[in-house]
Amino acid sequence: MNVAVRLSRRKKAVPAADPADLLAWYDRHRRVLPWRARKGQRADPYAVWLSEIMLQQTTVKTVGPYYAKFLSKWPTVEALAQTALDDVLRAWAGLGYYARARNLHACAIAVVERHNGVFPDDIEALRALPGVGDYTAAAVGAIAFDLPAVPVDGNVERVVTRLFAVEEELPAAKPQIKRLAASLMPPARTGDFAQAMMDLGATICTPKKPACALCPWNEACVARARGEQEAYPRKAPKREGKLRRGAAFVVLRDDGRVLLRQRPEKGLLGAMTEVPGSDWSHDFDIDQALAAAPKFGKAKWRKLAGEVTHVFTHFPLALTVFVTHVPKTAAAPEGARWVELAHLRDEALPNVMRKVLSAALD
Repeated sequence: MNVAVRLSRRKKAVPAADPADLLAWYDRHRRVLPWRARKGQRADPYAVWLSEIMLQQTTVKTVGPYYAKFLSKWPTVEALAQTALDDVLRAWAGLGYYARARNLHACAIAVVERHNGVFPDDIEALRALPGVGDYTAAAVGAIAFDLPAVPVDGNVERVVTRLFAVEEELPAAKPQIKRLAASLMPPARTGDFAQAMMDLGATICTPKKPACALCPWNEACVARARGEQEAYPRKAPKREGKLRRGAAFVVLRDDGRVLLRQRPEKGLLGAMTEVPGSDWSHDFDIDQALAAAPKFGKAKWRKLAGEVTHVFTHFPLALTVFVTHVPKTAAAPEGARWVELAHLRDEALPNVMRKVLSAALD
């Protein structure tokens, strides 16, 4: 048992956290997750990587069905690499943060081309793969290969900042938190330790009303000794992005089809499907909106009441929706195509475009 002690501001002796206590708790209370290997089984690097990419900025509950769908369609990294990006984007639609889907596909191709379809058991080699940053490399390395690494996600940040009462605000505190997390790492079972830290943050050390009485490290937690658990992690005030506005144009053909196009591969919602629209800007002029509308002779546009709103990571968006009907003989403009309304569910439509279509078809 580690007998080192720390002092809280109340001068109460706080023993150092012992990783053995956390591992013992994990052995009793580990979550059963679709991508997690059963006790005694070796983790599949492909399953670990796929789940970790999906779980970025997304909850376990939301990811579950998507993970099952991907694994059913593409049970191996080779199968995923061989499919078309459009198919990956369609399967990802609704999960958000679509750059992850593009990177997922690129990473699968890289694993096949650079490593013969086998994920490397080396942190630096993992980090060199498309879309794999420090966190994902550490997660795959620790969980799949028991490499000495501690992946630090939001759950782990919360555990560490409370355990050590880290006063520096996020995001500036991230390097310190990573160092402190690494200081807790045991010499063995690093994969179990990484998952135990995640489980502790997700089920016990929650943002509100943490269940400290059930925590295996409650006696070692400086924030608990101070009675200030919910004050951590400290966070710098969030800067709100400036509202952007734009127009979306829903063209309905008399044979039950709608006009869609693909967004550019680079940038926000890259390569996803959308209805035609204007640029999104802070100074959007609604009076000039129809200048950006697709041209269909004498088509009459109807402006819907209200706006469709959506919040991206860095800014909120408000779209004015215009709707028109055209004959079934109308040809699609260059770069666009007609899609049957019944087949919209199969398109790689981001949530904001699903909102637009829902408003137009309501």
